[in-house]
Amino acid sequence: MFKKILIANRGEIACRIIKTAKKMKIKTVAVFSDADRYAEHVRLADEAVYLGPSPASESYLRADLIIKACKEKKCDALHPGYGFLSENSSFPESLSKAGITFIGPSKSAIASMGDKIESKKIAKSANVNTVPGHIGIIKNKNEAIKIADEIGYPVMIKASAGGGGKGMRIAFSSDQVEDNFERASSEALKSFGDKRIFIEKFITEPRHIEIQVLADNFGNVIYLGERECSIQRRNQKVIEEAPSPFLDKQTRKQMGDQAVQLSKKVNYSSAGTVEFIVDKDKNFYFLEMNTRLQVEHPVTELITGIDLVEQMINIAYGKKLEITQNDVHLNGSAIETRIYAENPYKNFLPSIGRLTKYNPPKETQHPDGTITRNDTGVREGDEVSMFYDPMIAKLCSWGKTRDLSINRMESDLDNFLLEGIDHNISFLSAILSNKRFKSGDINTAFIDEEFREGFQGIIPNKKLEWTLGSLVLAYHICEISKSFEIFENDQISDEWEVYLHYKQSPQNPSKLKYMINKDNLNLPFVCIKPMHNQITKGLNDDFFTIEVHQDFIKKLVTFKINSQDPSNEPQNIQCRLNNKNTNIEFQYRGITMSANVFPKHVADYHKYMKPIKNLDKSNLLICPMPGKLIKILVKENQIIEEGQSLCVVEAMKMENTLVAPKQCTIKKINYKEGDTLSVDQVIMEFSFK
Repeated sequence: MFKKILIANRGEIACRIIKTAKKMKIKTVAVFSDADRYAEHVRLADEAVYLGPSPASESYLRADLIIKACKEKKCDALHPGYGFLSENSSFPESLSKAGITFIGPSKSAIASMGDKIESKKIAKSANVNTVPGHIGIIKNKNEAIKIADEIGYPVMIKASAGGGGKGMRIAFSSDQVEDNFERASSEALKSFGDKRIFIEKFITEPRHIEIQVLADNFGNVIYLGERECSIQRRNQKVIEEAPSPFLDKQTRKQMGDQAVQLSKKVNYSSAGTVEFIVDKDKNFYFLEMNTRLQVEHPVTELITGIDLVEQMINIAYGKKLEITQNDVHLNGSAIETRIYAENPYKNFLPSIGRLTKYNPPKETQHPDGTITRNDTGVREGDEVSMFYDPMIAKLCSWGKTRDLSINRMESDLDNFLLEGIDHNISFLSAILSNKRFKSGDINTAFIDEEFREGFQGIIPNKKLEWTLGSLVLAYHICEISKSFEIFENDQISDEWEVYLHYKQSPQNPSKLKYMINKDNLNLPFVCIKPMHNQITKGLNDDFFTIEVHQDFIKKLVTFKINSQDPSNEPQNIQCRLNNKNTNIEFQYRGITMSANVFPKHVADYHKYMKPIKNLDKSNLLICPMPGKLIKILVKENQIIEEGQSLCVVEAMKMENTLVAPKQCTIKKINYKEGDTLSVDQVIMEFSFK
């Protein structure tokens, strides 16, 4: 077996590979850039080598520096992880010349499958179902329009060397083809160094389902079931699960057999993924083959019990697959949620900064049999930079059934403490609690269809709202008791009002009235009665007791609600509450709000307080994310129409176009192309008639 391997990657995937290498008693070498000098993967590895400056083009994409590091540390193999050099077809050959084994497929397999045009030709010759389209290079936008007109709209414009949602656009008309062809080509050139584009028919209401394959160097190929990857935003996966709630055994076998056929056609070896799009009638079509370990591989590991990294290492060392197709059994259901540094309330703008608090749920098997797994590459105090992918962690759950797996994930997301940056945890929780998701009725347009106006959090139904209001009040009573040296019941008011502020309407809070039983106040037990029981049917018409327990490290509060009726089971609710100035911030199952709690005599005066007006910034174009100003599309004194494109900001390898909010004149442009921008910097100033 290999004595020492170098991991040519960073973040959670580097940490993941190190974990298996340690299990196999293989020494590991990490590589790092300036931004990652103190990163978790550097700390976990046995040795580490500095590559260069933070931009990937000067560090993680420098094959020459990585091969030099392998030689310096006398590594006999290299694992590329995903991204960076993992699908660079010339890299394995360069390693081979240096006497280093590449833990992955051959140069020819990477080259043939990495080229989207070539891969479709090969798939067709291997009797794999393919999407109708133009399998060839398109020279310019005029040719693109002609081809799209012939195929029929809508069409998908895709980069031949693309992946991860980059260089990919949908067009519903010739005008959109013209615009999106240029954007897809530009994005592809920047991300992959290859601007070739092809066009194919866009399948409406598609699911994105992929098959995991394992192949050795002796012609043995097996498939390990499928992963449902339809929950996507801008063609990037957000939530994945295995198995798919949609496939039947027959379709699963047909897809698996075709994935094996394609793998054999290109003499594939190592772990690989064959991606398909599947329509509502279970017709499936080849999308692409990823010749590397996938981001979402943990869900396959959870339902099969097979360590894919271990299999890759064994195959690269020259071992035969010890697993046959008959040995593969799919057990239970697994879900992965991708936790990103982004703000879902502001169109998912990337967020950078320091992780001032980072306390994920513990990886364990729970008493109910469910499992929590967290693949991460950060720790508290780490900096999230603008140079790399904004993923912080991949939180995974397993349960005997899909419902159990979802319930575990919902609870674990509520348990995930993350502060210092914006993140998408509340958005992930909102998806999991969505009735359509729970039923399995999903497709790649799910997020656009369910959050048409963008994400603004969830507003609970009235019954749950009154329950949550009572929890906030019970928490507040326990908190204010700390300010009294000796707690006395007569210092507590018996009538209270709770104002719940939601992001959708912060100036119009829900106002809930409660009464507490001061005679039966024995902290942490608080007796509460809602004052509008006709709305709170099911909560009990009398006082009920709430037991409050706080986890100060995780900022979690566990409430046990005991009804006066002994026949009713106690209800346990765990959520995150945090005192911030005069507000209590609240997070529970995708519900994010702030609350004010007032004794009745204070609430009577509060209604006379005027809300603070926000500063008018309508005459400013403010940078919504950290990034680089790559294009300015207007000039000073130019008259602009509403919705007209003003500039393009590149952030985390994605191009973001900023548009005019309404008709205006460009008064001043404060930056030039190539400038680096921070959040809230004023790019342009407008004047209005």
